[in-house]
Amino acid sequence: MTSPTNTSPVANLSYPTSVRFGAGRISELPEAVHAAGITRPLLVTDRALASLPITADALDLLDSAGLRPGLFHGVQSNPTDANLAAGVAHYRAGEHDGVVAFGGGSALDLGKCVAFMQGQTRSVWDFEDVGDWWTRADPSGIAPIVAAPTTAGTGSEVGRAGVITNSEDHVKKVIFHPKILPAIVICDPELTVGMPKPITAGTGMDAFIHCLEAYCAPSYHPMSEGIAIEGMRLVKDYLPRAYAQPDDIEARAHMMSAAAMGAVAFQKGLGAIHALSHPVGAMYDTHHGITNAVVMPAVLAASQPAIEQKIRRLAAFLDLEGGFNGFLDFVMDLRAQLDVPAGLDALGVSESSYDKIAEMALVDPTAGGNPVPLTRELARAMLEAAR
Repeated sequence: MTSPTNTSPVANLSYPTSVRFGAGRISELPEAVHAAGITRPLLVTDRALASLPITADALDLLDSAGLRPGLFHGVQSNPTDANLAAGVAHYRAGEHDGVVAFGGGSALDLGKCVAFMQGQTRSVWDFEDVGDWWTRADPSGIAPIVAAPTTAGTGSEVGRAGVITNSEDHVKKVIFHPKILPAIVICDPELTVGMPKPITAGTGMDAFIHCLEAYCAPSYHPMSEGIAIEGMRLVKDYLPRAYAQPDDIEARAHMMSAAAMGAVAFQKGLGAIHALSHPVGAMYDTHHGITNAVVMPAVLAASQPAIEQKIRRLAAFLDLEGGFNGFLDFVMDLRAQLDVPAGLDALGVSESSYDKIAEMALVDPTAGGNPVPLTRELARAMLEAAR
């Protein structure tokens, strides 16, 4: 691991769950697992992370504390119901009693869903985030969860849902239950120091867009709106630093805060950026944060009539001149600094799939939060503009 270049903030938070925040705090993983009531944890991570030293170190910490951890790493970049079924089978076969969700958003989402589904008898699709469908679950069948993010993007560590792709129709579904919220989170920025630049960029832009869409959503939630504004400031100030200097522990720490802030803020809502990005990711297996960043300018431009005044206030807070256009210029400059692909063509997204993506976007649960009502024609126009 690269040596940190400067200092990281340290704090104990409740946001909205117990968060142990600070460099080196992964050493507290065994204690956190004990505190969550877990005696035989299953560590859920992705295939790439499973082979890295930080995962081996985490397993050694648990093993040295007598916790006899298992390991499941069958997690795709866009986790599917097949991944979930395999994880649940692994959990049951190992007679585990809790999950350590360890990794980026995909691993965290799947780990939470494994802890949820291992004690349910109904299909996972019966618990989609629709109305009060979550009440169908048996809450006594939900295992405790400890989360340790290794990226700074989705904020899934402080979320009450997981995104799973249906492998039959390639539609992403949000699976929700209040008890999916991890009992304890360890946010250790040292775990993110080794992230490759493309992952730093994609996850960082995801955090920014969570905050941005929450801020622009028309629903009333002033607490989330305030959190979103400060989250965007942190990304503006620290994502370029984290990207340019991977061992900048202060920048990494503030990006971990911004990621968690985005996930808390989007209780207010998301919008067309996510509604378009979800089907693209499900169909083309693109990185979620990068896909968000690619379609963001087109969605902002199309939503300008409804958000111009709000963006003007946001730009002033962020010390950006030029109101809405100045903010849009900042977004384009930030994408360029982070080497984000210029458009959907660069992601390999075929124009022939735009109609299907537009149709899928309309029924995505995030579509309703867009400040301008999303129609099939508008979704198609956004895709064309993002090409």
